Amino acid sequence: MNGAESLVHSLLNSGVELCFANPGTSEMHFVAALDRIPGMRCVLGLQENVVTGAADGYWRMTGKPAATLLHCGPGLANGLANLHNARRARSGIVNCVGDQASYHRPFDAPLTADTEGLARSVSHWVRTSTKACEVGADAATAVHAARTSPGQIATLILPSDTCWDEGGVVADALPLHSVPQAEMQAVRNAARVLRSKTNVLVLLGGTMGTSEGAQIQANRIALATGARLLGETSNAKFQRGQGRLQLERVPYSAELAIKNLAAVEHIILVGAKAPIGFFAYPKLPSKHYPEGASITELTRPEQDAESALRALAEELNAPHAQMPDPGPCPQVERGAPTPEGLARTVAALMPEGAIIVDEAVSYGRGFFPHTHASPKHDWLQITGGAIGCGVPLATGAAIGGGGRRVIALQADGSALYT
Repeated sequence: MNGAESLVHSLLNSGVELCFANPGTSEMHFVAALDRIPGMRCVLGLQENVVTGAADGYWRMTGKPAATLLHCGPGLANGLANLHNARRARSGIVNCVGDQASYHRPFDAPLTADTEGLARSVSHWVRTSTKACEVGADAATAVHAARTSPGQIATLILPSDTCWDEGGVVADALPLHSVPQAEMQAVRNAARVLRSKTNVLVLLGGTMGTSEGAQIQANRIALATGARLLGETSNAKFQRGQGRLQLERVPYSAELAIKNLAAVEHIILVGAKAPIGFFAYPKLPSKHYPEGASITELTRPEQDAESALRALAEELNAPHAQMPDPGPCPQVERGAPTPEGLARTVAALMPEGAIIVDEAVSYGRGFFPHTHASPKHDWLQITGGAIGCGVPLATGAAIGGGGRRVIALQADGSALYT
């Protein structure tokens, strides 16, 4: 068994069933192993930023990492923008990057690059395999890193000789860590703020903080205390529609965000970051919340937001409550096209369980309030600001979505990137 074969077997043992690939010469032994070994579905992307964006969308819908197959340092570099978005979305991805054979690297061939340096800019875990016998164990460790809550980017660099040399050893999956729970002291701190303070904002973020279960508990807390609820400006996956909260987000515009948050005196973070500007602007603060507002952290992004919110609701003796009625679903619009009319038309026509991938950018910033009353759906956003994620993200979401209809709201300029 060569190293490439041990790589495929070890990925499969660790639950990786899908590989988004844009391979080159250095990866041909991995491609050959994928052909010989059943169980791994391969999807070809015609540019590396398509590959990495699709892997992001797949994780957001499944919570399972896909592998990517990228060609040397420049191929990894081509995929960095959507790996940046995936890191901001806290998605788990296992990048397998081919590289020069270890004995060929000192000759500085044209494709030789600082592959590890490129990988570190977007990865939580980076390793270069040095021998065929290490590849399987390195692959299992990469998957373990990628599946660490809330999701991480793991990059395994594979010099060609580690894949074509014999001596590969298949590794079993490593045991997964459970999702960390919030500390009870954090729950008590948040309860104390909610009991004794006014103008409190509970800011929900991350995939766990914007889930339907988290919203149900947050609704109990808001009704019992009068606290305000908002979501972060950009979210990896927002569960929305009938039976869920009409949850608005912190506005993208600096002026609107500052105005929106002007009365806030205390912020409780649920898997979220305190609101800051996307960019700096002259004479505007970087923080979009008042300078004197206190910050209380209920959960970090890797912690179980739903269970923490439930514990907080119980600490407050908050009664169970029905979710608010968002009203009737909008109707199809007629007449001249407007952003609001397009949003209402999408809301009217989308099927139950749709997946919306939103990279409409400027034109689509007003879509959110006009789709609150649509059928239940998941809303995926660009999270890192690197445009060009929309179509790849939608592709990965469709593959991971189990047949659910995917609607991509796509800006013309960003569509040109991928």
